[in-house]
Amino acid sequence: MKATGIVRRIDDLGRVVVPKEIRRTLRIREGDPLEIFTDREGEIILKKYSPIGELSQFAKHYAESLAQTLGQIVCIADRDAFIAVSGGRKDLIMKSISKELEEVMNERKPILAQEGSSNYCKITDEDEKAAYQVIWPIICEGDSIGAVIILAKDNKKEFGEVEDKVAASAAGFLARQMEQ
Repeated sequence: MKATGIVRRIDDLGRVVVPKEIRRTLRIREGDPLEIFTDREGEIILKKYSPIGELSQFAKHYAESLAQTLGQIVCIADRDAFIAVSGGRKDLIMKSISKELEEVMNERKPILAQEGSSNYCKITDEDEKAAYQVIWPIICEGDSIGAVIILAKDNKKEFGEVEDKVAASAAGFLARQMEQ
């Protein structure tokens, strides 16, 4: 565990403030859920909770199935990172999402775009380009908890209604899995 040099006291209601610097680094926003663990040495561990992370194994198999069917790259992300990637680009797994993708999720607006168009969204902070992309936020109980992203392997086939509807269906299906 990394020492930060920051010390906080517990108040009379048992609360402790997570310092702003740590919240910013870990992308923890007001209202975000945290899991609380203890270990054998008596340490308390706070971990950012990812509801869709509970489905990571299921999401992996689902992404593989979609990638085989479409012949494209399929990614499933939670609010912070990619939890499942199939069809190529395995380097994206557990990589942080970009602020742009986070905004798409917050705005709950799907995107169907070609590289270079005004609505094209960088999915990571690094230069991850695809000829075409479809992004559908996963909305569960009114909250945006992630996104389904389909990326073109090459520019030979233009994305259209089929890819858009597959991503929409996948996002809806994953949202319903979370509600159960």
